[in-house]
Amino acid sequence: MSTPFASDTVWFTTKGQVVIPRRLRKEFHIEEGTRAVVTATPEGILLKPVTRHSINRLRGILKRKPGDKSFAQEWAEHKREELELEEHKYARSTGA
Repeated sequence: MSTPFASDTVWFTTKGQVVIPRRLRKEFHIEEGTRAVVTATPEGILLKPVTRHSINRLRGILKRKPGDKSFAQEWAEHKREELELEEHKYARSTGA
């Protein structure tokens, strides 16, 4: 697996298409016809391929053991923690 901050340069065509370097296509199991989720972030465009490999990984994450919190409960808790962190960072940056 590549380092989290490795980067390559790519070019966009007039149609907005871009070629993902081969090593990244292999690493993320991207084949012809693979779909991706495109998200605008404060840092730029995030492209997440939706592959069998990523779906299988997600299924493993979603499986629950008896007595575990539901996925919805864990997600709500995660979002609450994210919001608290953002509020904390905002308070620090404004001196509030």
